Amino acid sequence: MIKKIILDTNFLLDSLKYKIDIFSELRRILDVNYEVFVLDKTLYELKKLKKEKLIFKLIEKYNIGIIETDDGIVDDLIVDLVNENYIVCTNDYELKKRVKEKNVSLISIRQKKYYKLD
Repeated sequence: MIKKIILDTNFLLDSLKYKIDIFSELRRILDVNYEVFVLDKTLYELKKLKKEKLIFKLIEKYNIGIIETDDGIVDDLIVDLVNENYIVCTNDYELKKRVKEKNVSLISIRQKKYYKLD
């Protein structure tokens, strides 16, 4: 089974800020087949923050999938979307709490250097 990894906005921004190689870290901590995705609304948030150029290069280079969603708040859309076949990458405390309630695995940044699978 292929796991679907969802990268949320703050996770992408923090990974860039701390110069963490997203894909080498994912390979390091995951022992499953996976595909990486972002929500279309995440791209809208990044566009507002003027960070979309770097992220779009990353999406293109690593063939990150884009999940089309209805209107709504990104965190709510993620929570509604995910199930046991997903892993959510976030540093957002509230989102972590909500995702854990659904028994979904989480990846977060630790010590501004590496990822940890919870």
